[in-house]
Amino acid sequence: MRVLLSGYYGFGNLGDEALLEVIVAQLRARFGDVQIDVLSATPERTAAQLQIDATPRWNMRAIREAIDRADVVLSGGGGLLQSATSLRSVMYYAGILREAVRRGRKTMIFAQSIGPLDLIGRYVVRRFCRGVSRATVRDARSRALLHGLLPNVPVEQTADPVFLFDLPETQIDLSAEGLGPESEPYAIFSIRKTGALKDGIATLVRVADRLSSEHGVRVAFLPLGGVSDAEVSTNVIRACKTAPMLLPECSLPKAAAIIRGARVVVGMRLHALIFAARFAVPFLAVPYDPKVSSLCEDLAYPLEPLWTPGQSAPLGNATNALVDRLMSQHDELQTHLRERIDVVRAAAARNFDVLGELLREP
Repeated sequence: MRVLLSGYYGFGNLGDEALLEVIVAQLRARFGDVQIDVLSATPERTAAQLQIDATPRWNMRAIREAIDRADVVLSGGGGLLQSATSLRSVMYYAGILREAVRRGRKTMIFAQSIGPLDLIGRYVVRRFCRGVSRATVRDARSRALLHGLLPNVPVEQTADPVFLFDLPETQIDLSAEGLGPESEPYAIFSIRKTGALKDGIATLVRVADRLSSEHGVRVAFLPLGGVSDAEVSTNVIRACKTAPMLLPECSLPKAAAIIRGARVVVGMRLHALIFAARFAVPFLAVPYDPKVSSLCEDLAYPLEPLWTPGQSAPLGNATNALVDRLMSQHDELQTHLRERIDVVRAAAARNFDVLGELLREP
């Protein structure tokens, strides 16, 4: 069996690279000698890192040839079918699916969050994705949206495959980052650039300072998205009265180990919050995108978001109270996440069950 995977791969974003690593591992575990080809921005590096085939994502001739070689084309995971980034983005990913359907390949929208989609974006998904064989989505909102656009495509709600991520059994040394066993409790912040973030910088500063000064928790910023995340993190750090640290870019296992060891997480990045939930680390979410809100809803997470970009930033006293609840209710929040994780991991595994069902169809 040969699988072609289309997604936001090869750009160095640790969340998307975690998706790719988990998907490759699960495909190999489920389907034995499966051959995997990935559309990548850096195909040589992707191929070398994971020992798979990789095709340049902008070479349409090479993409068509890869589609022709494939038994099934997967679009995902991640938030690919959305027009918030640009119309060009949704046309690219939907166009891969349209080409695969035209060439008679089995196709699957795989573990995606759908939307936001403007009027043109909805039209593109409705027209380009007709004929897709199956679809799994990461949240209830995405299921409702996609079912409305593609009523003839079976759509099932699952969960993000990164919930299946497991750290290696060997201990990962975090002493170089100052986060070893001897260090004090620490909080991890994972933020990213977004247009409305400037209105919430004061809120993030207040959270970092309160965790440090009132709760004795060391604050560290982890840039999962590379240079742009480090830049916006630096802006927040400079505004703090306390002294948060900026962690260097690191490997995926080390980033996951850092989050696992945290006392709490404050996150915009979806996969920072998924890692937090995976390892039962209480968190405060900053839902810059509906997919973050949907994660909290699907986890039935008891603590409301810190702040929603695009809305008025919370008052200082409200922010202080929320931080204090995060710390005082730490054990209850941790228990809640531990009770949810088996259900969510089973839902994440369901993505691969659905793929297996599709492959068994004539």
